[in-house]
Amino acid sequence: MDASIRDFLAHLAVERGASEHTLDAYRRDLARYERTLADRGVAVASHATREDVVEHQRRLFAAGYAPSTVERNMAAIRSFHRFCVREGISELDPTARLPLPKVPSRLPDAISLDEAERLLSQPFPQGPVGYRDKAILEVLYGCGLRVSELVGLDVSDVDLAEGLVRVFGKGSKERIVPIGGYAAQAVSEYLTHGRPYLRAKRSAASADRSALFVNQRGGRLTRQAVFALVKRYGGRAGLDIHPHTLRHSFATHMLQGGADLRSLQEMLGHADISTTQVYTHVDRSHLVEEYLSTHPRARLR
Repeated sequence: MDASIRDFLAHLAVERGASEHTLDAYRRDLARYERTLADRGVAVASHATREDVVEHQRRLFAAGYAPSTVERNMAAIRSFHRFCVREGISELDPTARLPLPKVPSRLPDAISLDEAERLLSQPFPQGPVGYRDKAILEVLYGCGLRVSELVGLDVSDVDLAEGLVRVFGKGSKERIVPIGGYAAQAVSEYLTHGRPYLRAKRSAASADRSALFVNQRGGRLTRQAVFALVKRYGGRAGLDIHPHTLRHSFATHMLQGGADLRSLQEMLGHADISTTQVYTHVDRSHLVEEYLSTHPRARLR
């Protein structure tokens, strides 16, 4: 890999605290960019021109990538070239004033309250795995965690007596999220009837003494396993969902229940409140219903 790209990735990891997942995405996007440059006879990425960048964007669209994927690729390339200019690796930024591809705005996908109830009240398997799976779904929906945050939880991060969970989000930023009701009960039952029996099956290679959610070999559960788990239980409830659907649903239902936007921002771990504000547009029908039921002159007598 180009030395300037390696320096950029090191900068993201060390100075900006990017997660391994984020670094992998940048690495893939920039490796794809490198291949385009090599095809065009550009040996060093920091020597790319505006025409090279435009050609790469054209190739991404021609390859059938979705606009959102192209936008992410181009954003990575823009960040890289800005880094090169800032560090004195190159004099000019070929992405300057180059517009990113337009991506149609898409509201977060969320399930309804009735669908959430259907998902979480379905019968779970008897035994340790059933207790674990129910706890995972309840925590994803009840605390609004990202899947990477969920699998990163340690037993010591959960304080059921205080009703709090310590979460490490993007860039390893720590936040405290409330846990109560069904989610707290499900975790308590899992810690009593699930985790000890799953941990008993651990091998030396798979053991993880600290992990909250473990697989049937006693090792820390992976993101892929949680994705598959959510898909499976969603399918049983007649829902096409993934872990982030439950995070979106948490945020949507909190706002519908009257949650303060700033408090929700803190619980979700959003650095910018504009990211949280998208949820204020998710359910227009709720706003209309609220207006009709509360404003004294909303209905004709």
